[in-house]
Amino acid sequence: MTNPRLLEVEDLVVRYRTRRSVVRAVESASFTVGEGETVAIVGESGSGKSTTAYALLGLLPRAAGVTGGRIAFDGRDLTALPERGWRELRGREIALIPQDPGTSLNPVQRVGAQVAEAVRLAGDADRGAARTRALGLLADAGLPDPEAQARRYPSELSGGMRQRVLIAIAIAARPRLIVADEPTSALDVTVQRRVLDHIGGLVRESGTGLLLITHDLGVAAERADRVLVMRSGAIVERGTPGEVLSDPRDPYTRSLIEAAPGLARTPRPRRVRLTAVPGGAPGDPFAVKPDALPDAVPDVVADGPVLRVEGLVKEFRAPRSSGTVRAVDDVSFAIPRGRTYGLVGESGSGKSTTARLILRLADPTAGRVFLGGEDITGSRGGAQRLLRRRMQIVHQNPFASLDPRRPIERIVTDPLASFGLGSRAQRRRRAAELVDLVALPSSVLRRRPAELSGGQRQRVAIARALVLNPELLVCDEPVSALDVSVQAQILDLLAALQAELGVSYLFISHDLAVVRHIADEVGVLSRGRLVESGPTEQIFAGARHAYTRELLDAIPGRR
Repeated sequence: MTNPRLLEVEDLVVRYRTRRSVVRAVESASFTVGEGETVAIVGESGSGKSTTAYALLGLLPRAAGVTGGRIAFDGRDLTALPERGWRELRGREIALIPQDPGTSLNPVQRVGAQVAEAVRLAGDADRGAARTRALGLLADAGLPDPEAQARRYPSELSGGMRQRVLIAIAIAARPRLIVADEPTSALDVTVQRRVLDHIGGLVRESGTGLLLITHDLGVAAERADRVLVMRSGAIVERGTPGEVLSDPRDPYTRSLIEAAPGLARTPRPRRVRLTAVPGGAPGDPFAVKPDALPDAVPDVVADGPVLRVEGLVKEFRAPRSSGTVRAVDDVSFAIPRGRTYGLVGESGSGKSTTARLILRLADPTAGRVFLGGEDITGSRGGAQRLLRRRMQIVHQNPFASLDPRRPIERIVTDPLASFGLGSRAQRRRRAAELVDLVALPSSVLRRRPAELSGGQRQRVAIARALVLNPELLVCDEPVSALDVSVQAQILDLLAALQAELGVSYLFISHDLAVVRHIADEVGVLSRGRLVESGPTEQIFAGARHAYTRELLDAIPGRR
């Protein structure tokens, strides 16, 4: 039986006006959302999915506008609705759960007050009734101990808890339609699952319609009644999850299925061929090693592990207490040369702290770190500075880790200048080689980070990390902020670079599905302890620890 239609969109057209041209952001999009139905719009960044969502809420920026088509809600035409009409409709009838709770909540106001404000704006409740209702909404949104959490500021809550506050605000007026714009993209997979479970429960219980915007086809396939695939502003595929996954008709849909980590039942084969391999001029002090490894790293690797950690412990003073918190608790593992070790766990599990101890950015409370057989635990001064040439890091957010004021050539060559390596001409040549190595055009050398896409910026970050020929690359959530298809490209690139250069990786992630495509071995961290470790396929085939099984069960698309 077809659900009564709440939302009807017919041939929607949205244009952005720039100084030089008009950009077509949405092109003749048509779809419906029924009562109690979840419809997912899937696509990469720039596909038009968020523009579509914000057009439905009357929240397009000034440079954009609906230039064609029709939007109807419960039979009412919204296409030419004035701003006053939108203010009466927004929140009460149609609610938004935005993507980033960190920027969507007032940082200087307690979260309980923010939810109570939404209650007052939605009806005629007085302050006392609004506060009581706010506590109930926080409980409905799945926030533990709502009375205590309501007194906190957003900065005192985890990402998942902040997202639940946004859900409480969205359901304050009991809306008939919720638009969720990438509501879990910044969350760990286990927190993502719990938040999406809760949103789904609210939709089923209240009969609310849900329009879910996501870049992950695995999330859409698991959560939606119907899936719409957008590319370049147009809907190129539509159907039930089963129809879209089993018989995709558009090549773009097939590429999204192939790139979604959770939809792959077997690991995607590593694509290790590079388009070009730089050689470096004779005499360059930072020339690429000429003895590139073959496509497949051999099973037997000589000269011992490139990295070994033994019994690492890191304790911090507990806030508002005289005690300590053990963030890393007796962690030991090794990484052979030319191999990848995946370190997996939720936020707060100790992954990044472990990486900081290895990189000598923090001192361990106990334990030792060996690089190439050399104990570097107590390195200081000049010796520690030399370690920077042997270990480099690729951060999670390439936009934040690249200087926005400098051109890419300067960004890539900064480590060379810092160590006084090479002449200016040699550095320029090295930058060109590395940009070519990470499959970027030479024209990016003159551009700045803001002029590049997220995937291009991450390639620049990788080029900068490789410029000194390190033995070990620490990749700290390097693809978690990227679309799934761009994730696949970066993972393929890292595999190819490893095959060519023999570099070893410590790959940190909260997502076991991503790690499966890059790591030879996996270690699972929980509350600072390494609860499970072993070959990647062994972990997937027969995880022993309950926490590892929870991480596996949370992978989008596996259900």
